[in-house]
Amino acid sequence: MIPVLQKTKPLQKSELNDAFALLIDKEESWTSFDVVNKLRYFLKIKKVGHAGTLDPFATGLLIIGVGKGTKSLQEFSGLAKSYQPVICLGVETDTLDKTGKIIAESSVNNLTIEKIGKAVESLKGEIEQMPPMYSAKKVNGQRLYKLARKNKEIARKPVKVTIHRADILEWEAPVLKMDMAVSKGTYIRSYADDLGKKLGCGAHLQNLKRTAIGPYKLEDSFTISEFMYYWTEH
Repeated sequence: MIPVLQKTKPLQKSELNDAFALLIDKEESWTSFDVVNKLRYFLKIKKVGHAGTLDPFATGLLIIGVGKGTKSLQEFSGLAKSYQPVICLGVETDTLDKTGKIIAESSVNNLTIEKIGKAVESLKGEIEQMPPMYSAKKVNGQRLYKLARKNKEIARKPVKVTIHRADILEWEAPVLKMDMAVSKGTYIRSYADDLGKKLGCGAHLQNLKRTAIGPYKLEDSFTISEFMYYWTEH
């Protein structure tokens, strides 16, 4: 395994050579590719990549591969991931998240924490999940989001994913805050949509923070500015 540069476990440049990974705390509105481009320019290294894309509105842990470390990114992509999603119940959007158009609204006045808890419990373990149209997944060689932008929808096959843990942190209608651990390939937007369907009111993903990838934690990551300062000083 290549060395992983973490804020809480500093390494000297001499220990990193030309192959290492880096933990970055991605801020909202940045794409994962924006982070990669910023680091390419700052480090003056062409080979920079990331493991596990985060949507622009999502924040949190992003693992960056630098130099020959890009060859090891697949090892990180296969790890389980932890998230803290904020789900808005009673409102559905075409993208399944807050960036989309509202397509349906329902009352959540009859929802109780007990009812929500039962629905959450029913979606634990191995489940089948439909990849959202607004995603980078390829079907027949085409990116789904490119078709979705043309108002085209094609048949997708459900995929098996595992919800290892799903805990309710707070319920204040219509907003549900959760803490989750899931397998590779899980779409939290699809989970929010499935939960809304279980409850009969619809839902969409309002916010998302990735808190861990395997053993790597968000609290050990650098913001972009923190990393730039660290790299300059070391």
